[in-house]
Amino acid sequence: MVMAMTMMTTTSMSELAGVTPWRRIAAGDDALAIAERDALGTSARVAVWPPADLGRACAAVDRVLDALDRQASRFRADSEITWLNHGGGGLFMLSDGLTEAVGVALAAARWTGGWVDPTVGDALISLGYDRDFAAIDQQRGEPPGVPVPAPGWDRVELHGPMLRLPPGVRLDLGATAKGVGSDRAAWAARSACGPPGGVLVSLGGDIAVAGTSPRDGWPVTVADGPDPARSAAPQLVRLPSGAVATSSVTCRQWRRGGQSLHHIVDPRTGLPAAGPWQTVSAAAATCADANAATTAAIVAGPRAEDWLATTGLPARLVARDGEVRYLGGWPAAADGATLPVPPGTHVYGGVRRPGGGR
Repeated sequence: MVMAMTMMTTTSMSELAGVTPWRRIAAGDDALAIAERDALGTSARVAVWPPADLGRACAAVDRVLDALDRQASRFRADSEITWLNHGGGGLFMLSDGLTEAVGVALAAARWTGGWVDPTVGDALISLGYDRDFAAIDQQRGEPPGVPVPAPGWDRVELHGPMLRLPPGVRLDLGATAKGVGSDRAAWAARSACGPPGGVLVSLGGDIAVAGTSPRDGWPVTVADGPDPARSAAPQLVRLPSGAVATSSVTCRQWRRGGQSLHHIVDPRTGLPAAGPWQTVSAAAATCADANAATTAAIVAGPRAEDWLATTGLPARLVARDGEVRYLGGWPAAADGATLPVPPGTHVYGGVRRPGGGR
């Protein structure tokens, strides 16, 4: 899912050493300002109005993404989650930020009946997703390892900041961390800018907004990949509040031993999900909700439509043959329709709400 706009000149707005500079993007509207940069193994995009707020918003997003990376990146040797995964099991005291991220992951697992499960770390490693995606050798000749079904999210206990992790369980928060990051970043950027105005933050197409949206809502192009022009069924919608996320088996693919693999793992089998859907998008009050719902739908396969109907979330499903299904009030009309965003959250619940840091 992307906002289709044209790249312009490079402008450094980052306050943190080593952070990739933000690149200004043509907004096509003098009332908006937009920038993007690489982050967390994907792309980050920030859009704000009034445009004078862009620098403050980007600096706030930098701080949030840096904190999340240090808390929850499985690919950083110095991250907090790497420390947990190398600890051999036991009782751990977590930072506030990782407490929130793990709490959301466990709540998402409970909500989805285990279709989203943060204990798939070893499954992903066995498939070859053992480093940042940009560093994966896409054509390595050896086959993937033996499938490793997830040990099960219900074996992990979180009581406040105290985490009990069984021996042999490796956490991966990939199914929910981008949504948490988008939520945190949108709230932080809005707080940094102050009223009036609004902000949109996208992490790899998982989008959260805060403040007041532009007239009729933020324009968002929902697509099967990063390039809407090459998508089988792109659609322009408008997001007035909340969030929208997309999960797809067409992105983050690699090959092992002649097999094509992707990053959405079925926790029950330890293998890439093989259901009928290639892309699922959903709108929700928070990006963590939307992200969990779309990942769960990919894994649920033929049961996805019935399950999504119980959530009350507007959703758009694209089958592998290109057929598009619309659920929960997602507009099937021409481009430019407004997404109905339901209130409430399924995954934050008793967890501290977006905006958390270390």
